[in-house]
Amino acid sequence: MADVLRSLRHDDGSALATACARALGVDGVAVSLLVTAGQGAQPEPEPLWRSPGIAADFEELQFTLGVGPGLDAAHSGTAVVAPDLAAVRADRWPGLPAEALRIGVAGAYCFPLGLGAIRLGVLSAVTSRAGDSVPEQRFADALALAAALTAQLLERDGNPPAALETAATVPGEIHRAVLHQATGMVSVQLDVSLADALLRLRAFAYSRDVPLGEVAGDVVARRLRFNDDNDGTDGPLSPGGGKG
Repeated sequence: MADVLRSLRHDDGSALATACARALGVDGVAVSLLVTAGQGAQPEPEPLWRSPGIAADFEELQFTLGVGPGLDAAHSGTAVVAPDLAAVRADRWPGLPAEALRIGVAGAYCFPLGLGAIRLGVLSAVTSRAGDSVPEQRFADALALAAALTAQLLERDGNPPAALETAATVPGEIHRAVLHQATGMVSVQLDVSLADALLRLRAFAYSRDVPLGEVAGDVVARRLRFNDDNDGTDGPLSPGGGKG
């Protein structure tokens, strides 16, 4: 972990994520930042960097459902530890445990990035082994990494480290820009708030087992329009098995 902390200013995000996962003894690591898409909208995590595989899949799952340990940690400013997602009560993160297990994530450890009342984002570590215990030293390493990332994000002088360049220098550029554009379009189509529009998008994506980004792309391309009749949409639906 000492080597990882020294490399924060030099390595790219993909290399950092892989190195962090190895240092923490987990199967994947992701870092996301909280970004507000518009007035009245809830801040949503935007991916900064993540290791490929189950970490990326788990981040996308949380974003699609709008619930999960990463979102809780980011918004509350408190670490959220779920070593066995199968044992989580059903009403805590509806739909997430079963879907997480399906993509190979059995446990998650999420640490907030922030200082005091300032909420910046979240560091998430995931494992495929249910009930995997995190040794005290590795837990301390995760906290040290979260603190170092927070310090980098709060920097105001000098050139930002390469891995954090997007967040530090281009705050207006949003990785999921298509999703935010689609949310605005659905808000107009249904005459609802941005928060409600995002809920409708999420519900549509989850019920049809289609990635949220794909649904957003269909809305922006005007292949899909939301309304209040029948199933709530006009136009061809994205493919997918559906959940009923």
